[in-house]
Amino acid sequence: MKPQFPFLSALGLIAFACAAGAAPRTSADYSISSESIDQGGALLTSANYAVNASANDTGATGSEPTCGYLVKSSYIGQLFDVVGALPTAPVAEIVEGGTVQLGALQVLDDATVLPFSPSLATWSVGSGPITSITPNGFATAALVYQNTSATVRLNYQGFTGTLSLAVLNVNTDDFGIYAKDGIPDDWQVQYFGQNNPNAAPDVDATGSGQTNLFKYVAGLNPTDPASVFRVTVQPVSGQPSQRKIVFSPVVSDRAYTVVYKNNLTDGTWTPLAGASQSDNGQQRTVIDTDAAGKAKFYRVQISKP
Repeated sequence: MKPQFPFLSALGLIAFACAAGAAPRTSADYSISSESIDQGGALLTSANYAVNASANDTGATGSEPTCGYLVKSSYIGQLFDVVGALPTAPVAEIVEGGTVQLGALQVLDDATVLPFSPSLATWSVGSGPITSITPNGFATAALVYQNTSATVRLNYQGFTGTLSLAVLNVNTDDFGIYAKDGIPDDWQVQYFGQNNPNAAPDVDATGSGQTNLFKYVAGLNPTDPASVFRVTVQPVSGQPSQRKIVFSPVVSDRAYTVVYKNNLTDGTWTPLAGASQSDNGQQRTVIDTDAAGKAKFYRVQISKP
């Protein structure tokens, strides 16, 4: 309730209501805090929007940064035309097998945008490993063998928009018939293409006597018959108590360990201790300095860290 204060003028008694604009009003029964008002408008704000309005103006300006639109006017009402439509996504990357809720924007003729419900658009896969998009804009990514680009498309009131996404390969051994076979999918696709039975781990695709799994670990080309790992044991000139184990090719991201047995019926292979080694290009020579009068069988263990 606001108090009324009578004023006497030459035309008679006039009464009007006003807010307490200068100082608080108090009595034994009530109090009114002072306030300040403009000519009839105010600035309204919240965490999500701001509206600057005045009764003496013919319009207002409002903005909503979260959804990215701006209401601009120099009249009491404003008309606009839709000139395009765009799909949106909260992220630019989806993990393989993952999902994302797509959004939709109207593009207006004043260069602003206006969000609308994704269910009002028609969705389709433009390209790449997106398995499906629901009518509500819920997209699902396929399993991939490497990071792969994809596009999604929406159609709205005759306007078409596309959005690029990246589907991330987070599991290196889960693609098609290559899943869980111990060889990374991208290596198998590189040499054999997608879902080729000749890429299986125990297959010797070239008849070289070395399987695909061995050739992967050794850093070889499984489709090249000449790409094989070779090991020879040779005498050391002038050193009858020594032998050299020569093998190739040696590649930079593999580890090589020479092991031996004195008898093939022994249960385990023992790493060759005290051996010296040298490299000549992709060929490595390891010297066994304790070979005098001993029968030894050698092999090279290869691992990919």
